[in-house]
Amino acid sequence: MPVRPWGAAGLIGVTAMNSAPVAGPTGVSTYAVIFAVAGTLTRAEIPALCAELADELRGAGRGVVVCDVAGVLGADVVTVEALARLCLTARRHGWRLVVSGADAGLLELADLLGLAGVLFQPVGQAEQREEPGGVEEVVDRRDPAG
Repeated sequence: MPVRPWGAAGLIGVTAMNSAPVAGPTGVSTYAVIFAVAGTLTRAEIPALCAELADELRGAGRGVVVCDVAGVLGADVVTVEALARLCLTARRHGWRLVVSGADAGLLELADLLGLAGVLFQPVGQAEQREEPGGVEEVVDRRDPAG
């Protein structure tokens, strides 16, 4: 899909690409949508951005939306708000949103606003657990020392 410019404050390019389901190691198919956002965002443009994502996801199976923000200029609170609302839009349609291409400033700002854990989750297992350590032996005082 071509990049479409829109917005009064600047150009926002939105590119959405659907990929065919990919069978993972367990044979489960996963859909991926790449949703690229570029330019400068304004609050007025956020509803249209979310509607664009909703249109892409409507009627599709479940999967992962990769939101590429490498082309965003001057990331600010509005950028973090837009990402949070895109994340909610994806969840409402049964999808998971993963942000890629964020610079250090955007990561720091999202962390300051308390949204880094939601927006910048690592792609992987839904539940991350520690690897099992060694077996811990319980000592019974009645056992002979030895």
